[in-house]
Amino acid sequence: MFPVRSAAPHPDQSPFEIVDGDPACGLLLLCDHASNALPSAYGTLGLPPEQLQRHIAYDIGVRDLTLQLAAALGAPAVLTTYSRLLIDPNRGEDDPTLVMRLSDGAVVPGNADHDAAERAARISAYHRPYHETVAARIDASIAAGHPPAILSIHSYTPVWRGNPRPWHAGILWDSDPRFAVPLLETLRAETGLVVGDNEPYDGALRNDCLYRHGTARGLAHALLEVRQDLIGDTEGVAGWSARLVPHLKRILAERPELFQIRQYGSRCAA
Repeated sequence: MFPVRSAAPHPDQSPFEIVDGDPACGLLLLCDHASNALPSAYGTLGLPPEQLQRHIAYDIGVRDLTLQLAAALGAPAVLTTYSRLLIDPNRGEDDPTLVMRLSDGAVVPGNADHDAAERAARISAYHRPYHETVAARIDASIAAGHPPAILSIHSYTPVWRGNPRPWHAGILWDSDPRFAVPLLETLRAETGLVVGDNEPYDGALRNDCLYRHGTARGLAHALLEVRQDLIGDTEGVAGWSARLVPHLKRILAERPELFQIRQYGSRCAA
C-alpha cells in the first residue's frame, strides 16, 4: 500500500507530481488536470479567485481519486501541478486550444495577448516536462519487462450549456479496445450506473496525452471521465475509488493482452 499524500508540489517547484508505485502491477495512472494552481509569476492570469475554483481551471476531484487508486493498487502515477488555464497538457503542442483565451464564458486576461514566444516558454517549462516524465516512466517499465496499461483520470461538469449530462461516468478511447471495452462493460454491469461510451467526449484526439503515450506507442489505454458532482467531496472520491479498484484488479489479472505492445492505429490519423 502506498500512502496518499495531502499536498501537491507547487508549480514553482515542479510541473509534475509522481507516485512511484510498482511497475510490475501493470498499470500507469495519469492525471492531466489535477491542479488549479498557477506559478507565482502568472498570478491568477487576471481572473478573480472564484474562477479558479471552476472546472475551467482543473478537473474537480481527480487528484484525490488518482492518488487513492494509486495507493490501493500500488500503481505508479504522474499528475500535473499546474492549472490547465496556464497550458493544457492534454493537448498537442500544435493544438490551437493549448492556451485558452476564452473558457466556458470566462475571458482569461493573462492569456489574451500571449504570443508565440510565451507559448513556447510555457511548453518548455510546464507542458513538455510533464510529458517527458510520463514517457520516462513508460520507458522504465518497458525496460523492466512490464509494458504498462495506461489509465487517465478526468472529470466533467454535470451540466453543459444548460443541458444535464445523464452519465455518471464515461470511458473515452480511440481504436485500441483492450482496456477501454472491458472497463466499459464491467462498469455498465453495475445496476443503476449510466456509463457513456465516448461520452461526454470522443476519445480520438490527435496528439493528446493518450494519443502520444498510448496510441502512438502501442500501449493499451483508456480515459475515465467521472461526473464532478460525484467526486466533489471526500465521500464521493472514496466511493468511486472503492468501486473502481476491484474492477481494475480483475481486468489487469484476467487480460494479459493489456501488457503487449500492439498497434491499432487511430480514428484521427492524418
